[in-house]
Amino acid sequence: MRRVLLAAAALLLVAAGSPWRWGLPADMAVPPVPTDNGMSAARVALGRRLFYDADLSANGTMACAACHEQKRAFADGNATRPGVHGDPGRRNVPGLANVGWYGRLTFADPAITTLEKQALVPLLGERPVEMGMKGMEAELARRLGRDACYRRMFARAYPERRGRIDMGSVTAALAAFERTMVALDSPYDRHLAGDETALSPTERQGLAIFVKAGCAACHAGRLMTDMDYHRLEAPQRADPGLAEQTGQGGDAGRFRTPSLRMVALTGPWWHDGTAKTLEEAVRRHDDGVADRDMPALLAFLRSLTDAQFTTRPDLAMPDRACGRPL
Repeated sequence: MRRVLLAAAALLLVAAGSPWRWGLPADMAVPPVPTDNGMSAARVALGRRLFYDADLSANGTMACAACHEQKRAFADGNATRPGVHGDPGRRNVPGLANVGWYGRLTFADPAITTLEKQALVPLLGERPVEMGMKGMEAELARRLGRDACYRRMFARAYPERRGRIDMGSVTAALAAFERTMVALDSPYDRHLAGDETALSPTERQGLAIFVKAGCAACHAGRLMTDMDYHRLEAPQRADPGLAEQTGQGGDAGRFRTPSLRMVALTGPWWHDGTAKTLEEAVRRHDDGVADRDMPALLAFLRSLTDAQFTTRPDLAMPDRACGRPL
């Protein structure tokens, strides 16, 4: 029986395409992947196409990529983003660099711990409405299913689901693609790997200031976030932060620490996008950074930019599917 099960699993793997090759730095473990959504080239290709497809929104005007632009490290460039029906956004659109390693996927909802769950927030969420697909799950399957290429892509990516096109398969494929959004080749990464010329003297000075000022306590590790919730300003009634989910008054105004990876490109900053410059975002921390130290600290933060991440062809909108131009 065990041999039969192994053979069946091997056939499914072949049908789903080649296993995914991560190509990570030696000191980075592969990000956690759900057992029911293992990585494969076919799943990544499907998720990439879906990420750029506006048919995932109620009126066909908004793709995931409308709010997550590659040139901005898959952030947005606006304080907040209105939804397909004009509903105002509540929070700033975060960048997606290295989200495969994130254990908490939103600013203030600890229940959302996987990319598969997070994808449901813009698709089906009602506070605010973003892509507006709540109640339109069957319509989404109809839209995608009328495309013969999509039918083949779903069948190849999820043979164990018999190629079923539904919200579960859509979010699974989106999650697979998002796990490939790895940005770990910045000057700072090369510095960590032992390249003594990777950072300029000013950037090295900024790194020392970053550590001395205590920034690294919350912006910790290779991801530069402790994934914890902190309050840096007085709570606002319009957005109570973590307290909205926990019901605990002490959680009012607490938000998850954002990663500083690609931070120079992901502005405006803060959970509500109200910090218009990176310097303003730094000063809001009230950590005593002297004016004379600010240029060096900002130079270090810019050294966290992995330039190739914004131009990688495998993350860009695909121009072909099933061997034909899109």
